[in-house]
Amino acid sequence: MFVSDCRREFYDLIVTQRVLLLVASDVDALCACKILQALFQCDHVQYTLVPVSGWQELETAFLEHKDQFKYFVLINCGANVDLLEILQPEEDTFFFVCDSHRPINVVNVYNDTQIKLLVKQDDDLDVPAYDDIFRDEEDEEEDSENESDGSEPSEKRRRFEEEVIERTMKRRQRREWEARRREILFDYEQYEYHGTSSAMVMFDLAWIMSKDLNDMLWWAIVGLTDQWVQDKITQMKYVTDIGILQRHVSRHNHRNEDEENSLSIDCMRIAFEYDLRLALYQHWSLYESLCNTSYTSASFKLWSVQGQKRLQEFLADMGLPLKQVKQKFNSMDMSLKENLREMIEESANKFGMKDLRVQTFSIHFGFKNKFSASDIVYATTSLMENTEKEGPETTNFIKALDSLSRGNLDKLHQGLDLAKKQLRAIQQTVASCICTNLVISQGPFLYCSLMEGTPDVKLFSKPVSLCLLSKYLLKSFVCSTKNKRCKLLPLVMAAPMDVEQGTVIMVGIPPETESSDKKNFFGRAFEKAADSTNSRTLHNHFEMSIIELKTEDRSKFLDALIALLS
Repeated sequence: MFVSDCRREFYDLIVTQRVLLLVASDVDALCACKILQALFQCDHVQYTLVPVSGWQELETAFLEHKDQFKYFVLINCGANVDLLEILQPEEDTFFFVCDSHRPINVVNVYNDTQIKLLVKQDDDLDVPAYDDIFRDEEDEEEDSENESDGSEPSEKRRRFEEEVIERTMKRRQRREWEARRREILFDYEQYEYHGTSSAMVMFDLAWIMSKDLNDMLWWAIVGLTDQWVQDKITQMKYVTDIGILQRHVSRHNHRNEDEENSLSIDCMRIAFEYDLRLALYQHWSLYESLCNTSYTSASFKLWSVQGQKRLQEFLADMGLPLKQVKQKFNSMDMSLKENLREMIEESANKFGMKDLRVQTFSIHFGFKNKFSASDIVYATTSLMENTEKEGPETTNFIKALDSLSRGNLDKLHQGLDLAKKQLRAIQQTVASCICTNLVISQGPFLYCSLMEGTPDVKLFSKPVSLCLLSKYLLKSFVCSTKNKRCKLLPLVMAAPMDVEQGTVIMVGIPPETESSDKKNFFGRAFEKAADSTNSRTLHNHFEMSIIELKTEDRSKFLDALIALLS
């Protein structure tokens, strides 16, 4: 059931209990977790944190801890499946689910006792009505007695015929109701999409309880920016939520700059700004950032010689010397940096890049350290999906979580270095896929498969990196192809997962269109294609549109998917 008062129905219940936090491996979940941890610290709540990267880990963690805990908080996992069916918990176990995945499973919505959903009430959820999908089991009607004392055979027959007609009518009504129910559920569950960021939901809770701090506000901003960077929400939703957070930023960061009230320069300050849509440019060179940002790379078509020429023309139009552009951004001449945004925007408009400006927030720690929200998202994602083995599985999760604290700037800088490597690897892979014509049209969708031995292929066995690559590749392909039909197609991408076990990881992403509502139909399509061909698949990821598949089953699975979507 939906929780209408987060404080009374959630926080006040768990504040005196031992709580198990089950947190998914994405930046929004980490930010929500940091906010909740800060609240727990204020109130001395005892909790255990367990990172979970998929359904199997969630089940294992629950089985290991179900005897010690009665209260479970799930962040960015658990809303879109029937939790009670998967976990089979005792009746005195309670789940509080804060998850941005949509649609929410109807059983979770209408379970009044054990499942509490922490969801922003303004979200357009379109949950079907209870009576349309649930129905009290009718008792089987008893056969009427064949004989009754003193009644004529003709009367018995008449009564019997009436009952037969009545039973037939009821059966027909039930069949019609079941057909309607299937149709309603199909329409409701057909597309996968995302609602309000979990970090924003947690920040709302902190604000309601008057315990919101500037740190918590920054985590909420990073959680929202993660959804935007990963292309999970529409531009309209992003701008609306930015507006909500901007009011909080004004409240927390207003400055009365006079002699008595001046703050120490070491204090943390958050500022709203219109920034450039260039990845990590303040920690890189402007040239590298232009080359490795999906938007500019696709617009210039940098994988071609002509594209490289266009980039040189763009820089010449701005009047920026190559020497300045290719050195670290921090080392550029101050005179150039002062008007840089205006110069870039003016030239970008001439070159057809009208969306190079974006609303965002930045954070300052003292003089030296300034980061934009997207910098933090890239750095934290890279730390979480780092492929270099350093101890147990949870090491990357803990490092990524730590990098969000302002006391751990060394970890954040390590994340920024990894993010640069990741963005370079993505752009190089996109360029090689387009130049070698690896993206092929399969009819209802485009398909691209990375071969074992491709540079950086290990990185793309990780779900978030593969999704970023797929989105960048589709954007670039749409810019490069002359086929108008291909511009409107979705993309299915596969990469080697585990060579020893012979598995591939596969992701489906929706078409790259202006009016795109970010709804993804591949989750359900993958399930149906796997069922109809008995392909050995593993639907282990919280995103339904990411699956693992046996390599030898790939061709029959793709054939079924083509037939299904044609």
